[in-house]
Amino acid sequence: MSLRKSLVVSGLALGAAFAVPHAVAASENTIHWQSVIGIVQANNVVGSGTGAVTGGGVPWSASGGKVNADLQNGEIYFAVRGLALAGGNSIGTPGTVVQVKGTLVCDTDGSASGGNSVLVDTPLVELDDQGNASFDGQVGSLPAACTTEPDIAFLIRVGAGRWIANATVAR
Repeated sequence: MSLRKSLVVSGLALGAAFAVPHAVAASENTIHWQSVIGIVQANNVVGSGTGAVTGGGVPWSASGGKVNADLQNGEIYFAVRGLALAGGNSIGTPGTVVQVKGTLVCDTDGSASGGNSVLVDTPLVELDDQGNASFDGQVGSLPAACTTEPDIAFLIRVGAGRWIANATVAR
């Protein structure tokens, strides 16, 4: 009986490994971020020069998420869960935000791009009432700053452009 339980547990674990919505093949041109968190410090700026992105005016939280970016072919997958305001009268909800987009901020310090970070956006996707959103697709060929510079960030932005969450723990 113990062997049977072991086989069932192993089978479930193997099935869970294949249940991941999308996994980019590991390579030197792939970045995986293990989590997505909300902006803690309102109005924080990521990037440099014309590629600088200002954060939202209030803190946000997220219960999780992940991001995979294949820099070779421009394929991006992101998912954010539980994205909600962490202040104000709409605390704990997405408030009036109904769409978000993902943004690669390549060359965050602008050292290789004349002082300017390079931004690559996904299309806007729906943010549901529980603060969940995802995107899985290609954004086209990426600029050289995304493939040659190690300083890359990933932001979740509202349609107007301010960022409200970021990917964290790159591997």
